[in-house]
Amino acid sequence: MFNAVIDAPFGKIGIRLEGEAMREIVYLPESTRNVAPTTPLAREAAEQIERYFEHASAKFELPLAECGTAFQRRVWRAITEIPPGVVLTYGELAKQLGSVPRAVGQACGANFFPIVIPCHRVVSASGIGGFAHDGGDGFFRNVKRWLLAHEGVPFA
Repeated sequence: MFNAVIDAPFGKIGIRLEGEAMREIVYLPESTRNVAPTTPLAREAAEQIERYFEHASAKFELPLAECGTAFQRRVWRAITEIPPGVVLTYGELAKQLGSVPRAVGQACGANFFPIVIPCHRVVSASGIGGFAHDGGDGFFRNVKRWLLAHEGVPFA
């Protein structure tokens, strides 16, 4: 059950809340039915995401539920420091954090708040890399391509 489902240029986005915090943002296919925001926080989240679609430089100010491991949260904090239009490789981010690329990639794939925590800005040294644990070239990888292109970073 989502507290809102909104249109996105690549399909839909589902928003889930937990109390007075965001619990999850989910990329959904175009066939998913829209859901009008059920709370003021869901409405605010939808508006901020829509602003991002208008301007890639839009900032997010949303209360996020505490989730993930301590390491994942450390990776996610580092990802929020990557500005729009800039990408780091998993290896570069791992080096910053004193970790290894695979662990950073796993933390990216476990991100509960894509777009707000812009894990799409972390790529492979040899190309676009995975996205949302999508190892193939499917829906999620196409979402990543769209997000990067929106920020001025094209990937074939």
